[in-house]
Amino acid sequence: MKPTLQLKLSQHLTLTPQLQQSIRLLQLSTLELNQEIEQALRENPMLEREDGAEDGEAPANNEAAGDAQDAPAASREAESAPEANEAPAEPAREEPRDNEELGEWMNTSPGSGSQRDDDDDTDFQELQAAGTSLRDHLDSQIALTPLSDRDRALVRFMIEALDDDGYLSQGLEELLPLLPPELELEVEDLQIALCHIQNLEPPGIGARSPQECLALQLRALPPCATREMALSIVTEYLELLANRDFNRLKRVLHCQDDDLRAAHEMILSLNPRPGARFAPNDTRYVVPDVVVRKLRNRWTVSLNPDAMPKLRINQMYARILQQNRGSAASLAGQLQEAKWLLKNVQQRFDTILRVSQAIVDQQRQFFDHGEVAMRPLTLREIAETLDLHESTISRVTNQKYMATPRGIFELKYFFGSHVATDSGGAASSTAIRALIRQLVDAEDRKKPLSDAKIAELLGQQGIVVARRTIAKYRESLSIPPVSLRKTI
Repeated sequence: MKPTLQLKLSQHLTLTPQLQQSIRLLQLSTLELNQEIEQALRENPMLEREDGAEDGEAPANNEAAGDAQDAPAASREAESAPEANEAPAEPAREEPRDNEELGEWMNTSPGSGSQRDDDDDTDFQELQAAGTSLRDHLDSQIALTPLSDRDRALVRFMIEALDDDGYLSQGLEELLPLLPPELELEVEDLQIALCHIQNLEPPGIGARSPQECLALQLRALPPCATREMALSIVTEYLELLANRDFNRLKRVLHCQDDDLRAAHEMILSLNPRPGARFAPNDTRYVVPDVVVRKLRNRWTVSLNPDAMPKLRINQMYARILQQNRGSAASLAGQLQEAKWLLKNVQQRFDTILRVSQAIVDQQRQFFDHGEVAMRPLTLREIAETLDLHESTISRVTNQKYMATPRGIFELKYFFGSHVATDSGGAASSTAIRALIRQLVDAEDRKKPLSDAKIAELLGQQGIVVARRTIAKYRESLSIPPVSLRKTI
């Protein structure tokens, strides 16, 4: 062995910081882009919002990069670069001497919602109108219930154990060790507290299973023959009802169709999640990146100005830099970074616009006729049309949204696999799902369509789909199987 000197020639792609930023901005959602820009505004004094743009307002026009024209042009390699990594209440028990100790512990227990005062008698309707939580809603009722301090403290302890749907998911034996042992409580004490909770509004609260929840709600209704039959079904034959085995139900209940139908409708009117309506609303709004309109018989796409950040170079700092070129090196670097950001943000939206228009051109029939007219489309088709890399199309279509007359859709919604037709063509999986939905909506509920029958009906329209594929599409649409869709 001896040392040698070799010369090797190779090609490789080098991602400059500007190109890396361009790729990263391209794959961000609108929310993530706004967060990125907020951070840049905090860290870079050379960057500011345009006049009239409020803090936190996401948005901009196509002049956002006007001051960045002299920045090094972001190469279209950003678009074509391959992706690197992408029971009834029981009577109260005799009150022991440790009432004060229990109440004191409950009021100081970490996370306890029972620290309340004389204001607990606040009007229930006001609390509900104010959008109170489930625990506050139940606490307001407990405050008006004639209970001893000990029982009230135990009930509030049990209320804290309820989940957001109003169920007691933990067993009483599991909850008992959480209480101080010196109180010498037993499971029966917790059972009494649970009975008090189950007598509160809304009916069904404090249940330990869906079966118990439905039974509690039925027991709260006025007595009648239908209620008794519904209660019998819920407590003894709920599995038969879940499987829609109506013939067997009629045999075991010795009833007619009309009686069973009335009991079934009563059960359907119950709420299996009585506490859900008190859960806080976690509403999330989508700001579409582009808007689709039909102009002169052509579907056209335009950028949504409310999704574009309004940014510009800070002119005051730019003048300071121009006057002190030799002594403001840090400002010069920040100016360059600001120009890159403006240019890359503008390029991001330009790419989104190009890809969106190409998708709309390919899916014109969808915009005219709906889902049944959706054609199969792949990322590669759009990439070849726009001369971009397939990974770029993947980045652009992820978490980017399009507002159309038919609703708001994520861009990737318009891509889907295809199924062969008798004529040698192909049908989109989205269109097939829409056809399955139409067939199920129009079926006779007493004789619903099986997956094999749906496949046969689609075959009559020239669409060759296997029964197992129908089952897969049906499940993706949350359509129950034929046995569960059958009615009396």
